[in-house]
Amino acid sequence: MRVLVTGAAGFIGSHIGQTMAAAGHDVRGLDSLSPAVHNGRPGHVTGELVVGDVRDPAAVDQALAGVDAVCHQAAMVGLGVDLSDLPRYADVNVTGTAVLLEAMGRHGIPHLVIASSMVVYGEGAYDCATHGRVRPAPRRPGDLAAGRFEPRCPRCAQPLGTATVTEDAPLDPRNAYAASKVAQEHLAASWARMTGGAAVGLRYHNVYGPRMPRDTPYSGVAAIFRSCLENGVPPRVFEDGGQRRDFVHVRDVAQANLLALEAVTGGAGAGGLRCYNVASGEPHTVGEMACALAAAFGGGIEPVITGEYRLGDVRHVVASPATAAADLGFRAQVRFAEGMAEFASAPLREPALAAAPRM
Repeated sequence: MRVLVTGAAGFIGSHIGQTMAAAGHDVRGLDSLSPAVHNGRPGHVTGELVVGDVRDPAAVDQALAGVDAVCHQAAMVGLGVDLSDLPRYADVNVTGTAVLLEAMGRHGIPHLVIASSMVVYGEGAYDCATHGRVRPAPRRPGDLAAGRFEPRCPRCAQPLGTATVTEDAPLDPRNAYAASKVAQEHLAASWARMTGGAAVGLRYHNVYGPRMPRDTPYSGVAAIFRSCLENGVPPRVFEDGGQRRDFVHVRDVAQANLLALEAVTGGAGAGGLRCYNVASGEPHTVGEMACALAAAFGGGIEPVITGEYRLGDVRHVVASPATAAADLGFRAQVRFAEGMAEFASAPLREPALAAAPRM
């Protein structure tokens, strides 16, 4: 099968391309090689690559020629730095996806795997001892400034217990990136209904591993901490370090995409969009991750708990990967300790000269 991987030169897309090629698929990549992200074509991209922007209809048409399925990874990622990022999230993630889907319809390509994210849920799942499953409101700046980081019951203000998020949880995006990911899901669902195509969305949790970009505020927290360690600077852990996340290795994410491709070509998601959590099922706090990475790095640098916060952040998001296991056969293979030990010395992607981080 000939598969187009958008964002093929990036962190996750490059691993997906290699995994699909190893499984016998004919892989073509599409990537803008934006100077804000890449210093030219990375050495790890060895197959066919169309250099072009997913927002450019001509480049998309060229990339789609003769393709049987699309694995859409191209996106602007991260929480963002300030309000100036809002138009770019909407343009790259939403407009780019719309351009791609329209072209897929014209080319008669019926199979789509699309990268989504845990951020579509907003806060994770919470239970109140009195009121059962509740949805906490966005955390108030005054509470965060006072160090009150845990959400409380919106009805009685009592402390909440955390639970695992399943795919039927309400979508509640709480920052621009999250809103763009929800929009991508809705567009993919509309495309599938209008064309009868088959679409699967993969809601990635905190992905980490080799080729994460170095020294950029748009990267995941694991890469930010790793960059700090390499620069001899203690990783700065926001809030009190107690935020719970699920850290999933990029090789597992690539395997999930391969399984999703097999599912859509077998008819899963036909006429609609089926979404799945892609997670390890082994949650850890951000503080635990920082300590594990620092210990594996071996440089004698201890993370610092800062009490700082970002308004767009949520407190806890812990996923259930049970549906992906049942429907796709996906089970993460890389355990947390093993993955962090590898990541401590894994090669990172060098930053582009034009992409110096804003501090």
